[in-house]
Amino acid sequence: MRWGLANEFILVSFIPVGIFSAAANMVLALALSANRSCLCSSTTFHPHPLLNPSPSLHFSPSTFHPQPLCSLIKQYIIPQPSHKASIHRRRCSNSLATSDAQFASIIALFQDIGIGFEETQVLLCNNHDLASVPIDSLHVRFLSLRSLGFDPLTLCKLVTKRPTILTANEIDPLLTFLRDNLQGKLEKQQLNRLLSSTEQEFLESFPQKVQFLVDRGIPVDQVVHVLNKVNLSKVLCRRSLEEIDRTISFLEPFGGIALILKRPQILNHDLDTQIVPRVKFLMELSDGDEDSVGKVLLRFPIFLNYSVAHVEEHVGFLSSFAEFDYKQIFRIIQVYPAIVTTSRERKLRPRIQFLKECGLDSDEIFKFLIKGPTFLSISFNENIAYKLVLLVKIGYRYRSKDLAMAIRSATRTNCGNMQKVISLFLNYGFSCEDIVAMSKKQPQILQYNHTSLEKKMEYLIEEMGRDIEELLLFPAFLGYKLDDRIKHRFEVKKLVRGRGMSINKLLTVSEETFAGKRKKVMP
Repeated sequence: MRWGLANEFILVSFIPVGIFSAAANMVLALALSANRSCLCSSTTFHPHPLLNPSPSLHFSPSTFHPQPLCSLIKQYIIPQPSHKASIHRRRCSNSLATSDAQFASIIALFQDIGIGFEETQVLLCNNHDLASVPIDSLHVRFLSLRSLGFDPLTLCKLVTKRPTILTANEIDPLLTFLRDNLQGKLEKQQLNRLLSSTEQEFLESFPQKVQFLVDRGIPVDQVVHVLNKVNLSKVLCRRSLEEIDRTISFLEPFGGIALILKRPQILNHDLDTQIVPRVKFLMELSDGDEDSVGKVLLRFPIFLNYSVAHVEEHVGFLSSFAEFDYKQIFRIIQVYPAIVTTSRERKLRPRIQFLKECGLDSDEIFKFLIKGPTFLSISFNENIAYKLVLLVKIGYRYRSKDLAMAIRSATRTNCGNMQKVISLFLNYGFSCEDIVAMSKKQPQILQYNHTSLEKKMEYLIEEMGRDIEELLLFPAFLGYKLDDRIKHRFEVKKLVRGRGMSINKLLTVSEETFAGKRKKVMP
């Protein structure tokens, strides 16, 4: 009698007749677990039909058809024979013999994470240690991995890519450290990369190096934050303690631990070929000012992502086209270190050229950029062009120094707020000429929040009893804080001198002078 044949047929190996009995016993053991189904199996095992075997029986060569791993569609089904018979099972010629119960248990265990029958055979053939590890040890290792948050699909891919994760002696202490010391807070993506791409011999030192980071000053409650941002295999596993210590020591004058906490990815850079040359170049620009360089890096640690050649090209451009010296260039970097991210030809050149066309010389361009550095990077079509149109419409002459000063202040606000500010002044009776006159005296009025301006103007008229036109003489009134400065000083002075005081004198004197005058008039 023949076995029932499925649609696809795989003859797995040559098996001498003498071991048919052992193979049959193994299949019976497998049949005991027939009710187990693999949620992620990619193949179905179909035994070769047995045709009255005899000592002279010969088999045609076996054929192996690889199937996709970890399919979530098919289920692994143990074949059900119609009578007791022997079947063939593929074996690697050099694989270790395993007991029927051990093999069946491994099949069932791997099925739980989505590794099918055929994939399990391949893993056993290629990784002899899997066959010799007690099934209880494998089960405990699986539980340890699952306790770190690995889902079955991710665990399936991890084991398939790096099966030694189940047998290496270095893994258990590492998993215990990750679970107990780091409380399982390492991101799963980071953990997966660490275990799948790092050689086993490098994993053993991982706990020691994490502890070293803590000993060197990384707060315990922030060490996981650092670990989740760096390349763990590169930074901790493959580097020695001496290399890690050298990197931290070099960064100490420039922010040290604070710099690392703000941008942990700095540790991904090689100390000798990347960090040192880039910091050294900044030191040369700053004339050896460590504190200033440290402030630049703390403010914009991504600066260290850019090569010396890249920064040199920006410095060379600013030196030649804008005619800045190194001191001025470093000052601009201090104010706006993101300038190294700005395209020289697409943004820097046309913006600086525009300022030249407005009549600004090199020193004036430098002062402009110190006060309005974002002018170099914001969008022209969606921002600058729109503001230029508004300014020209209210009366600024195109390509004039006054227009340049106005656009400098306008870079600190959005287009919508700027339009509302202009509309607010017009609604209070000011003409376009008045707005231009006030903004020339106090360019910042175009960048103030329109809601805040309206409250100050209402207070000036209703509470202080002043004429709105006083703003033409003293537009800086709109720059003072309403509660802390305007209301406070007005309430103090009106008790003494009434309402007829100059708002200029009321607000411009220093706090010490104001407090001294107040003491004199108090009884």
